[in-house]
Formats: sequence, structure tokens, C-alpha cells
Amino acid sequence: MTQYSVLLIEDDLTFARNMTDYLIKQGFDAVSVGDSAEMFKVIDVRGFDCYVVDLTLPDEDGIVLIRKLRSRSNVPIIVLTGREGIEDKSASFELGADDYITKPVDPRELVLRLNSNLKRVADAGTASNDILHIGDFVVDRAKHEAYGPDGTAIKFTLAEMHLIWVLAEANGKVLSRETLVDAVFDGDGPETFRAVDVSVSRLRKKLSKEAIVTVHGQGYKCGLDVARPE
Repeated sequence: MTQYSVLLIEDDLTFARNMTDYLIKQGFDAVSVGDSAEMFKVIDVRGFDCYVVDLTLPDEDGIVLIRKLRSRSNVPIIVLTGREGIEDKSASFELGADDYITKPVDPRELVLRLNSNLKRVADAGTASNDILHIGDFVVDRAKHEAYGPDGTAIKFTLAEMHLIWVLAEANGKVLSRETLVDAVFDGDGPETFRAVDVSVSRLRKKLSKEAIVTVHGQGYKCGLDVARPE
């Protein structure tokens, strides 16, 4: 059984210790740090399979930290915070978070979310065919990247990768936001629907406006020709 590594960035030391102790008992290689400065010291030495980030930290806002983490890695980022506002949720997803959990939280729920996000990564990495041609782009699901006509690499977050892949494999069929939430994100409610919209917007900027078509009142569809490599 794979032992996944998790870094918890959390300034409540008692909460962090209790949570990491629980994760270790559940088979994770869990480590916690209390601020962003300590985090960078740790990740400069070793990598992790997932980050769990509090938004309220003593030396840096967690939303800024998400952007910095995403620029360095494509592994899942889960927000775990007491901040419930839709603005924080929207900003977190827009900057690359894959999941958002509000405190107080049952540690069993965190384990479920971790397993779900990590399973998506594992499934993408072991799929027999991880390459799709979407318009003029070559999309590599295992690497979470696309390559443009000039060979330039375009990085995707985990959520973006799953979203464009699900839409591409639908062969032009319109998929509702509810369907995309079930396929790509955990949970339900306005924040997850917003996460779909944010990911769509980011994909259009990274690929093209035509990559994803909005069908008003129904959902989204892939607007480019899709083919598997010969």
C-alpha cells in the first residue's frame, strides 16, 4: 500500500499536532509546519504528495501561499480553514486549490478528501492512454500539461486537468455543472459550482476561448476537435 506524504501548514499547534497524529495513524506520512517560512524550508528539502493549507497564517495569507505552491507543484492543494466567505473560496480555487474544507472538521473527513484527491492523481498516472489531441494542443494527463503548436508547455492544476479531460472525452456532449462537480470536485453547494466556473475560465486563458463552450441553461462542452494519437 502506498504511503502518501502530506504537509499541513497550520499555525494552531495543538490542532496541527492532533491532525497529523491522526493522519499518521491512518497510514499517511504527515508533517506539520506553523507558517510559510517554515514550510519553504521543508519543501526545499523534500516533496509531498499533497498540501493542506490554512488561510490564516502569522506571516502570510494562505491564499497567496496557494499561488506560490501551485507555481512549484501540481500536486493536490486542500484548503482547511475557518474562513467561510465565498470570496475566499473563489480566490482559493482560482489560484489553484483543488478542495476547500471549513473548520471545525472531523479528521475522518480530511482523510476522505485526501484519499479522493490522491486517488485522482494515481488514476491519471496509471491510465493506459494519457494523451489527447484537443484542437492544436497535445494534452498529457499524467503530467498535468498541454503542449501548444510551438511546443510550449502549459501547466494545469489537478482540477483543470480533470475538467478538460472529462469535457474532451464527452465528444461534444454538453455536461451540466452538476455532472462536472461530481466528476471533478468533492462536495456540493455554491462553492463547488463556482470552482467549475473558475476552472473553465482558467482553461480558456491557457488554451483558447473556444476550448470550452458555454451552452446557456445547460452547461459546458468542449469546443475543439478531439482525437487520440495514432
